[in-house]
Amino acid sequence: MCDVWFVMLPGVLALDMAGPAETFAQAQETFRLHYIGPQAEVATSLGLTMGNIAPLPETLPEGSLLVLPGVSDSSQLFDTPQATQVRNWLMRLQPLLHRRAITLMCVCSGAMLAAKAGLLNGVQCTTHHNVIARLQALVPTALVKENRIFIEDRGIWTSAGITSGIDLALHIINRLCGPARALAVAREMVVWFRRSGDDPQLSPWLRYRNHLHPAVHRAQDALTAEPQKAWQLAEIAAQAHVSARHLTRLFQQHLGISVRDYLEQLRLVIAEQALLQGQGAEQAALAAGFSSPRQLHRARARIVS
Repeated sequence: MCDVWFVMLPGVLALDMAGPAETFAQAQETFRLHYIGPQAEVATSLGLTMGNIAPLPETLPEGSLLVLPGVSDSSQLFDTPQATQVRNWLMRLQPLLHRRAITLMCVCSGAMLAAKAGLLNGVQCTTHHNVIARLQALVPTALVKENRIFIEDRGIWTSAGITSGIDLALHIINRLCGPARALAVAREMVVWFRRSGDDPQLSPWLRYRNHLHPAVHRAQDALTAEPQKAWQLAEIAAQAHVSARHLTRLFQQHLGISVRDYLEQLRLVIAEQALLQGQGAEQAALAAGFSSPRQLHRARARIVS
């Protein structure tokens, strides 16, 4: 169980907090949410009052995720006595952060608060595009990146703000719980995955899920559950409750690839993982559903080309 601690300051941007919180709450078997701050109640950016906020704890358990949401006017509200109290508290947590005993997640202008606590010196980071210049001026030693959705450096995650906090929360769920759980949460919330500029390509389990068509999802669910199975197109179409011809059209329309190519990409990932684990080419190919190492090699060549 991962404890997630949201720091609540006056003027907290409601979506910066609620977006990631709701995302983590969808995976409640893995995440336990806490709301902490200098005050028991704060008014949010929407004028709504949030209550039952616990005091700042002396320390955080190892393995915790600490979330710093942005505030409605970071040029003013991060200079209040409450923000100063949080900044001093963050400075006391630096040893935990430096040895990565806890993870820091900054949403939008929350990066400014981390910067004021000295947490972003020499760290690659980002923030909302309207705050980039101020963050660069505040911490000249920070490696501030523009045009990023989110970025990670040494256990410190920063994101561009507003809905990108949801993207980052989904990414963290993917890392901690695996792509299937992250995908289930994304589908429940009717959102999709985006990437930061330098993130590696998402696996096929996630890459082609940015659509809402239920028949295509049913086919994908069947294939990802048993990618090594000797599937026939008619079998896959039956799982999707459509005809084979219609499924072929749907894959091209919504994914831009054929059913065969989608299945092949799933199998390639399995084969690559088997090879990395020390299995031979023939064993890895068969385990992934290829008929031979030659078929695996040809599939690899098609992806590269």
